[in-house]
Formats: sequence, structure tokens, C-alpha cells
Amino acid sequence: MQIYFSLLTVMAVLSPALGMFLAYIPWDVPKNDVTHVTFPMNIANAPHERGYYFSQYYILTGQEKGNYIGLLPRPDAGPGMSVIRAAFSTFVPGSTTDDDDYCSPGADGGPGISCAVDFDGSYANTYNLEVLNTHGTTWNGTAVDTVTGRRIHIGSYTLPAGTGTTMQWHTGFVEYFVATPPCDELPYTSVVFGVPKTDAGAGDLEDPYEVGACEGKDNFKFTRTADGGLDISAGFPKKEAKGNVRLPHEGYFAVGNDI
Repeated sequence: MQIYFSLLTVMAVLSPALGMFLAYIPWDVPKNDVTHVTFPMNIANAPHERGYYFSQYYILTGQEKGNYIGLLPRPDAGPGMSVIRAAFSTFVPGSTTDDDDYCSPGADGGPGISCAVDFDGSYANTYNLEVLNTHGTTWNGTAVDTVTGRRIHIGSYTLPAGTGTTMQWHTGFVEYFVATPPCDELPYTSVVFGVPKTDAGAGDLEDPYEVGACEGKDNFKFTRTADGGLDISAGFPKKEAKGNVRLPHEGYFAVGNDI
């Protein structure tokens, strides 16, 4: 897969309200015209605190703005009660939703739809993030615990007429969004991006690359997993970012549109 977008273009299409992007992860699937795609993800070694966002982003034909699905660590609800947030959103203007319990209008301060849910889940387990076209231009997001088989609904929305099912551009990303710390005080994190899969078979992940102000300064590393995935880490152990205030827990099981 070739990347045709410049770094500035990539950052512009990913989010109207930029966080601190650390890395991009190019990927591809066997057949880009898809109605069902699965993104495996494991955050076993991520800190149980608000700050990092691990996501897969894609733009569908007929649109200039994109969509994302991903996981965000959250503070524990209590001893042995770990919490994970899953997000599924679109930046496409004119999108609508009737999934009011999970979704609401707007995305990062701009047009679109944001869907999210906080759920009690084990960080050790891998989650398959499923994006499914249910009918027409309506898409549904689900997190599936690959150990327990539990399916966690994240949300659903309908994109404007004329939106296709071909993923014309796509990338994964690692973002730190709660503060802009000095690079050597970025909290340590780790995430495994699994190989994307569709009904046509498994895709592939290209090597990730660093981006942003902390490029070359944030202890960025990656290794390949046995099945072709990527184990990515960045930041420094036992260091708290300046200005990174731990917020109160938002609920043992809650929904909302902020990350």
C-alpha cells in the first residue's frame, strides 16, 4: 500500500481538534470494497488512566472526511474493576443517528456523530473492533472480547447518501490527548494492533512511523508479533506528564461522546 497524503494532510483529515499524535500505522485489506472489517487490538500494557487513544481511521468513497473506531484506557472503577472506553465516530457532515443511548451529534468540535461506551473489561484480553455496514449507508461499531465472546455495542450512525463502501484511505494512530507534556515526561504506554480482517481475508500492517513534536524523543519502539501484528510502545515509565490531572472516574458502564 502506498501513502499518497502528506503528513500535514494526514493530520488535517484525522481530527479537527488535534491531540498529540505519536505514530501512524498504515494498513490494507485484501479487498477495499468492504461491508465488514475487524480490527484486533490489545492494550494489556497500557496505563489504566485517561490520556491515550488507540484507533483505526478510514475514509470511504464519496466523502472527504473519515471515520474511526478505537479503544481508550480509563481509570479503574475500584480494586480489580478495570474500565475501558470504546469509541466509534464519524467526521462526515450530514451524518445522522437514532442510536441516542450511545451516540450524539458532533465530533471533536465539528460536524459528524460521536458514539462511545465505557465498559468493565479485562485489559489482558484482545478486543476485535468490528465495523459493519448493516444496510444502505448505516454502519455499526462493536467491540468483541475474544476471550469471553462478549459483544459490546459502541454505536451506529448513517452517513449521507452517496457514501460508498470502499475504504479509499486508512491508517491507525496512537494519540495522547489530555495534555502536551515535555517529550521526556510522556507517560509510558503499549498497544498491539492486530492485522485487519474482512470477509475476503486478512490484510496487512506496514511498519508504523513516528509523527509530531516528540518524534525521536518519546522512546518510540515497535516489534512484530507472530501473526503479523505490531506491538508499539512509547513514553517513559514512572513519569507523569505535567498538567496531566487524573480526572474522576466517569462511570462503571457509561456512554458519551467525549474521549
